[in-house]
This record gives sequence, structure tokens and C-alpha cells, in this order.
Amino acid sequence: MRQLFFLLVLVLILSGCSKSEAESNDVAVSAVMVPPPPPAGASESNRKDQDLNESSKTKIPQKIIKQGSLRFETDNLENSFSQIQKAVANNRARIINDSEGKDFATLFRNLTIKVPSQNFDRFINDVSKGVSYFEVKNISAQDVTEEYIDLTSRLKTKKKLEERYLEILKKANKVSEILEIEEQISTIREEIEAKEGQLKYLESRVSESTITIEFYKTIPEKEGVKISYGSKLWSAIESGFYTLSDLLLSLLSAWPFVILFVVFAYFIRKRLKRRKKE
Repeated sequence: MRQLFFLLVLVLILSGCSKSEAESNDVAVSAVMVPPPPPAGASESNRKDQDLNESSKTKIPQKIIKQGSLRFETDNLENSFSQIQKAVANNRARIINDSEGKDFATLFRNLTIKVPSQNFDRFINDVSKGVSYFEVKNISAQDVTEEYIDLTSRLKTKKKLEERYLEILKKANKVSEILEIEEQISTIREEIEAKEGQLKYLESRVSESTITIEFYKTIPEKEGVKISYGSKLWSAIESGFYTLSDLLLSLLSAWPFVILFVVFAYFIRKRLKRRKKE
């Protein structure tokens, strides 16, 4: 009976050792396995809510994209442009596009200006001084805080996943595993760079506001008529001069026919004179 008891104990010990060895082998194999993609977990809305809660704890400032569009009439284009230049200098803004032109009734100038967002309101006030009324004044503010938080969260997740793959790459021994992990790392790196580009673009739009300004001067009706009539008169003179020049050039190019015509006319006239004498 005692021998049977010792035999059972020995069997249990051997089975336990084999089980622990199998588990340790499983752990060793899993250490070099490519990790599956992160689980979906909660829904997209729940994930965004979680990101917003985390952002409230870290106190991320509100991200606002401001834009403006102004159009007004002025009595003096140069004075208005000088006033806008002063506003640009005082608010650390910059003019990125400047165009001017003329149509039948107006002289106009169009400007596109980039101004730091913190100086947006002050710049609008500086430009508005001396303007009796605006034909167009559109001011918009777009809150992109949620989009910014979402991009930041996605970027952090991708970077953590990249770190996991890099750690696993250090432990990989097989060539096939190394190639597979490196391919995953390359894909993740492309996604990280894309997210970083989107984040930089969003930050640039938040940090700098875009303002378009169009101002114009109305040409008096009589002045417009005089200019138009004078232009037509000068065009008629030029047209007549070019027509005369073309005629002379045509005659010069046909000089052999002119000579033949003159000789032929001379002989005919001489013959007619002989007939009259007879």
C-alpha cells in the first residue's frame, strides 16, 4: 500500500513538471510572435469621449481657426493701403498676396494677409478705422479642439505600437519573423508621419488666421466717358495709319505690274494721238 502511494506521488510530480515546461515554451514562442492589431474595444464615440476626458485633465487649450473677409469703398487707394500696412506692422502680420486692377467703373486692390490668431481682433479693428461701412464683412471661427485631440491620441497610440514592435524585433531570431515585423514597423511609421503632417497643418491654421481685403475707388462717370472716347479716337488713328501702311506695302510688292501698266498706257495713248493726226 505504501509503495502504491509513493508511485502516485511520483506520477503527479512528473506530470506537473511537463506542464510547466510546456507553458514556459509557449511564453518563449509568444515573445517573438507579431502582436495582433490593437483591439477595437469600445465604440468610436466612446473612444473620443475618453480622449476628451483625458484632455480636460491635461488642460489642452481650445483650438480655434479664425478667418475674415472684408470689402469696402475708399476715396484714396494709397491712403487705405498705407493704413493696412501700418496694421500689418503693428500686429506682426504679413501680406502673402497683393493684386490690383481696373474695370470700367472702379480701380481696385486685393490683399491676402496672414495674422497671428491672438492679434486677429486687433488687426480687424485697425483696418476698420476710417471705413464708413463695409459692403462685405465676414468673420468666422471654427472650433477644431476635438479634431486636434483625436489626432494627438491616434498619434500617441501609433508611437506606442511602434515601440512594441521594436522591442519584439530585438527578440526575434527567424528571418521570416524579422521581415514581417520590419514590414509592420514601416507601415506604422508611414501612418505616424501622416498623422504628424495633419497635426502640423492644423496647428498652423490655428496659430495664423487668414484675412482677405478688397478695397476699391469708383471712377467718376464723366471721366470714364472721356477716357473711353479718347481711347476709341486713338485706336481709330492707329487703325488708319496701319491701313495706309499696308496699302503702300501692297503697291511696292506689285511694282512689276505697275510698270507694265504704265508702259501699256503710254503706247495706247501714243497710238490714239496718231489716229487723231491722220
